[in-house]
Amino acid sequence: MLTVMSDQPSGSPSEAGPHRITTQEAARLLGVKPATVYAYVSRGQLGSRRDPAGRGSTFDAAEVEALARRSRREAAGPAAGELSVRTALTLIEPGADRYWFRGVDAVELASRYAFEEVAEWLWTGTLARGARFAAPPEPLAAARRAVAALPEHSGPLDRLRVAVAAAAVADPLRFDLSEEAVLGSARCLIPTLVAALPEAGPARAGDGRLAWGLWSRLTALEPDPVALDVLDLALALLVDHDLAASTLAVRVAASARAHPYAVVSAGLGALEGPLHGAAGRLAHRMLAEVLERGGAAPVVAEHLRAGRRVPGFGHRLYRGEDPRSRALSGRLEELPRAASALGAAREVAAVMARHGLHPNVDLALAVLTVSCGMTAEAGETVFAVARTAGWIAHALEEYQERPLRMRPSGHYTGPRPPRPLP
Repeated sequence: MLTVMSDQPSGSPSEAGPHRITTQEAARLLGVKPATVYAYVSRGQLGSRRDPAGRGSTFDAAEVEALARRSRREAAGPAAGELSVRTALTLIEPGADRYWFRGVDAVELASRYAFEEVAEWLWTGTLARGARFAAPPEPLAAARRAVAALPEHSGPLDRLRVAVAAAAVADPLRFDLSEEAVLGSARCLIPTLVAALPEAGPARAGDGRLAWGLWSRLTALEPDPVALDVLDLALALLVDHDLAASTLAVRVAASARAHPYAVVSAGLGALEGPLHGAAGRLAHRMLAEVLERGGAAPVVAEHLRAGRRVPGFGHRLYRGEDPRSRALSGRLEELPRAASALGAAREVAAVMARHGLHPNVDLALAVLTVSCGMTAEAGETVFAVARTAGWIAHALEEYQERPLRMRPSGHYTGPRPPRPLP
């Protein structure tokens, strides 16, 4: 609590009382000149009331305090030209090669709890033990009809985008941006996305985890407890990762007060870009080629000769190995069918270490998808389903910020006006 001290001499009466302060006090709290305080009033950022004794204006202390807090947050932003967004969700400290969800080690959290429980922690800061998500019949039916109408060659992100749009139309509460309503939509949307995807194998009764439903959409192989745990771990590890391109798109949409379905659509649109969502597909194909050719050296050499980067290596936020890759690879060691793909990945890693590059999560996802008979696009599906939870968390944060705050000014580089009408 901020205590406000009066400028007036001891013993003199104060019309402002404990809740109103003078112009000088407001200026001191805001760290500005008195004239700037009146500029805030003229902009509508502060309200003022005339002192009945004719000694100037008084201000609501709580309102001044709130403006001072906002000003401090904005002043603590990044250097000029660097975009930064306040968030309490994910921390990635430079050089630490670790990341945290709401202050808790993300790898430990994902290793101990199911995807749904990690999502709830990110959304609410509360661990909801045994949390499960269920798809409502009407949005699910709409999403399935829309997905079924797509051409057969449609990719997983095509299907997910259409499923989101169809589910939105079936939800009359989508424009309610209260936290309770948004969380309700999220808990329904994520399982709807999974259940709307075509099945690659027979559906099997499971323990209700999202990973069970997703498995049959990714592979026709019979699931086993270890493989399902690996898939669930991958989902939990990928829930959020600071401000990736798709997450920034989500924050912009939420800043315009787009509803949660539209927010997720914005994230999926950015994820479709070849520089963001395609890395898992490329790593899968590279790893499959290493297994087919019996060695990493010729595959790496061909990538470098063609001027292509080797997928699955390097991350701008980590100096060493991506902690998500390390955690997922460690769990894959418990999966016998992953032994060959793990060996191939380690062989590629040994070659790339000479270039100072370390594995990222796309390589570990490729080991999972290759060893479990999944398609090259399966990694994108896992990533998109998992990250939907993170996008919702960022939308919830952005809904609490000033609307349309992400409105940068363009730096015009065209011809100077006036020009003749063409």
